[in-house]
Amino acid sequence: MFKTDTNTPLSEIDARIAKLQTTLQQKKIDAALILQPSDLFYYAGTIQQSHLYVPANGQPLLLARKSFERACAESPLANILPLGSPKKIPAILKEQGLPWPDRLGLELDVLPANLFFMYSSIFDKAQIKDVSLDIRIQRAVKSEYEIDLIKQAGALADKVAVHMKTILKQGLTEIALAGQVEAYSRSLGHQGIVRMRLWGNELFYGHLMSGASATVPSYLASPTGGTSTSAAVAQGAGLNTIRAHEPVLLDYVFAFNGYLADHTRIFSIGELDDDLMSGHEAMLKIQDKIATAAKPGVKTGDIYDLALNLASESGFGDNFMGAGSQRIRFVGHGIGLELDEFPFLAQGQKMPLQEGMVIALEPKLIFPNRGVVGIENSHAVTSGGLKRLTNYSDSITVV
Repeated sequence: MFKTDTNTPLSEIDARIAKLQTTLQQKKIDAALILQPSDLFYYAGTIQQSHLYVPANGQPLLLARKSFERACAESPLANILPLGSPKKIPAILKEQGLPWPDRLGLELDVLPANLFFMYSSIFDKAQIKDVSLDIRIQRAVKSEYEIDLIKQAGALADKVAVHMKTILKQGLTEIALAGQVEAYSRSLGHQGIVRMRLWGNELFYGHLMSGASATVPSYLASPTGGTSTSAAVAQGAGLNTIRAHEPVLLDYVFAFNGYLADHTRIFSIGELDDDLMSGHEAMLKIQDKIATAAKPGVKTGDIYDLALNLASESGFGDNFMGAGSQRIRFVGHGIGLELDEFPFLAQGQKMPLQEGMVIALEPKLIFPNRGVVGIENSHAVTSGGLKRLTNYSDSITVV
């Protein structure tokens, strides 16, 4: 089977497993059973249909079902065994000399109820504990290896923005333009899948919308929605025709080797109205203020409050991150293997920033029935504030 230079290094996997084991020891949890694809990739380097058994002490055991051969090629872990059925796990643990867990951790934030009942039956003498919060908190702080991958994704997102200004034309539908942008993204190596953890949330590349259609709200936890092509999708590009003197929103995620860079830019065919231009500049100033203020130890809710106050002072408070009851109460979110990682720069959040966190900061204004302006860049939290990982010009690109 193949091995590629995109495989996660063993040193990365070992460090992640060691941190998880420290948490298990502190919480007196005997082992964790990792099942969710993003968590599997994080701790095992593969998303093949597997069960990763991580004891609080000792070596982890990856039990792979489909494809076992590919799991062996992708994961750097030493102990990988085939698994025919989850019901065989107890026998395998016994054969491997691993003690039976009295307290077993599962990812209860994403585990379907039927699977919870099945694993409760298999581990019938174990007390099930939720380790999802611990995993998400660990994953919120990125290693240098992870930040470098996000930086590479950001450079590719910048290339997509450069390409956008060469293909934007009046009379195209949003969906037709989106198809061209997405095809170019794939040619750069975009993996196509943008993972989200929140139940019921999904995203196809991102949002490309123009004028009034960009202001149509949706179910998604996002300040923008879009008409889309049908109620079955209810977000993103639709059949609206792109016109001159309207903002065109390119809010796309570039996914590279599992890691994401989130990136929003505004384009227009011809100049925009003065209030839209002024609003955009106000959002750039908010971005700059937050980049300086967002240092390790600062509470994420305080960053949101700062953004909200600055938006109000600029005269655009009523349009900030939505309008009326549709307003979203955040100004940024963590990114990594998933689009909705910790931390959330949201109202009331108490989590302090830590060096190594990566945040998509997205101050935006929604002008109902007119369009969306604003910015989004991916940043790493450093001791001196936020460091940009996406670098295409923040100004509105007029073609």
